[in-house]
Amino acid sequence: MQLREQIDEAVGYIRKHTKMRPEIGIILGTGLGGLVKEIRKEMVLDYDEIPHFPISTVESHHGKLIFGTLGGKKIVAMQGRFHYYEGYTMRQVTFPVRVMSKRAGLGVKTLLISNAAGGMNPQFRRGDLMIITDHINLQGDNPLIGPNDEELGPRFPDMSEPYSRKLASVAEQVASDQSIPLQHGVFVAVQGPNLETRAEYRFLRGIGGDAVGMSTVPEVIVAVHMGMKVLGISIITDECFPETLEPVTLEEVIAAAAEAEPKLTRIIKEVVKRI
Repeated sequence: MQLREQIDEAVGYIRKHTKMRPEIGIILGTGLGGLVKEIRKEMVLDYDEIPHFPISTVESHHGKLIFGTLGGKKIVAMQGRFHYYEGYTMRQVTFPVRVMSKRAGLGVKTLLISNAAGGMNPQFRRGDLMIITDHINLQGDNPLIGPNDEELGPRFPDMSEPYSRKLASVAEQVASDQSIPLQHGVFVAVQGPNLETRAEYRFLRGIGGDAVGMSTVPEVIVAVHMGMKVLGISIITDECFPETLEPVTLEEVIAAAAEAEPKLTRIIKEVVKRI
């Protein structure tokens, strides 16, 4: 089945349950589900109900598509996302972004995306928030490989500004108003699911990375392909400094994300109000 047909089937199913046309999409990553409590919900769908949606296999990802209002704006939020390391194709990982979009689906023009990431910049500390200014794709794949549907986006999308400077400026002002410190940096996406070796952290830092994770970049590439504006924010959940590297568990990553989550929730909620 062609990608466009799959999108149309998914959108058609969703439209049977809600006529809402959200302008803002939100992807909530590891340990970052608390924003859900702030959403005035209109309708919630489990991923396994929606045609062609993958099902998250990661224990910290819930797998729900939430429609409602936040900060007075109509939004759709993904509570849980998909990862390349789960065995899904890039097309499957990014399918929900296609469905959300104004160009092909539900109406979203702005995508707010969060993740948990390891901090490689020596100025970063566990629990920091980092505005993603740019990214490096080291996942060895790209969601745009294969036939291109010109109705969805151009064959060769420009990536000179994958993360909107305007949206980043709004987030910076919100954080300043609320006295929340922000870091800024380049996010490196790797396949995972293992964490990196000391030598890999040195390499990733050496090529310009400030934080590393296993998500986000595929979704951002597709969002840009479809004409969306993107704001990306990472929670630094562990300190990845080769000389002082310590073992880290998923439980520790989730705990760090949960500790920082209230700050991120306040920023995202207010950004939504202001855009």
